[in-house]
Amino acid sequence: MTRVLLFNKPYGVLSQFTDKGTEGSPRETLSDYIDVPGVYAAGRLDRDSEGLLVLTDNGRLQARLSNPRFKTEKTYLAQVEGVPDDMAVRDLCDGVTLKDGPTRRAKVRQIEAPDIWERDPPIRYRKSVPDSWLEITLSEGRNRQVRRMTAHVGNPTLRLIRWRIGEWTVQGLKPGQWREAL
Repeated sequence: MTRVLLFNKPYGVLSQFTDKGTEGSPRETLSDYIDVPGVYAAGRLDRDSEGLLVLTDNGRLQARLSNPRFKTEKTYLAQVEGVPDDMAVRDLCDGVTLKDGPTRRAKVRQIEAPDIWERDPPIRYRKSVPDSWLEITLSEGRNRQVRRMTAHVGNPTLRLIRWRIGEWTVQGLKPGQWREAL
C-alpha cells in the first residue's frame, strides 16, 4: 500500500532528510520532523519557502508529482513587494521569458492577505513600499520559478508558501506538522 504524507515545511528547513557533507550542521532537515522510514519528497521546496511538501514511498507517484511532463498543478501564495498592476498579472498569466526560457501559462490572481501562520523569522517590511499577495498556479516546477517570475515583472517575492499540489493542500497543518493523505 502506497504511503503519502502531507507535510507543512517550515521556513528554513531543507527538503531532504540529511544535510549532506555538513555533519553536525545546525540546519534543520526533514528528519527533524518526520520519522517514517522509506518515504521521500516528491519535489522540493527551497529552504526559504514554506508549505506543502508531499512525501511518498512510491517512486512512480514521486515522479508523476515532480516531473513537469505530467503537468501536476501546484498553487502558491506569494507575498510580493509592491502591488502588481494589471499588465504584470497578465504577463505572469501569459508566461514570462526567464534565462532558461519561457514559462508555461499560469493562473494568477491578486488576493487579500491569507489567514495563515506567522513566519519565523518574519519578512522584512519597508514602510515606503507596500506589499500584496498573489495566488499563482503553475503546471511546471523550475528552480525558484515563482520568485524569478515575480521579480521579472518588478514585484520580488518576500514570502512564498506552496498551498496545493494536485488535490492535496496544506490546509489545517501548522508548520512542522504532517498527516497521512487519504
